[in-house]
Amino acid sequence: MARKITLTNARRAELLAASRAARQNAYAPYSNYKVGAALLADSGRIYAGANFENAAYGAGTCAERVALGAALAAGERKFIAVCVCGADNTISPCGICRQALCEFGDMTVLCAGAEDSGPGSAVREFKLSELLPESFGPAQLV
Repeated sequence: MARKITLTNARRAELLAASRAARQNAYAPYSNYKVGAALLADSGRIYAGANFENAAYGAGTCAERVALGAALAAGERKFIAVCVCGADNTISPCGICRQALCEFGDMTVLCAGAEDSGPGSAVREFKLSELLPESFGPAQLV
């Protein structure tokens, strides 16, 4: 029987570190709004992503969907949590990312800043359903 992955404080710290590290690799030459994300799969693996921009603005992608794409490409389908890291903890997944993530259940969402101390450093925690109430998902297609 497979072990059940839970979101312990140690896992939160791993997600935070992975999202902060990914943020360093963001490609944001136009907005300078760098974002990193880390997604904890039910397998226990963490998948990271960074946002990237493009001169043709619509061709860029958010960090959360980069991480989700990496996880899906590796065969993952169940997720426990995602951590999103920006300049401060006021960051939150955009509407498109919320919709993309809700396809895979009501995971925990951690919103963090780039620093461990100072204003905006406390990690905020939500359930995805709090950020996207009355979401449209697979259940609506039956």
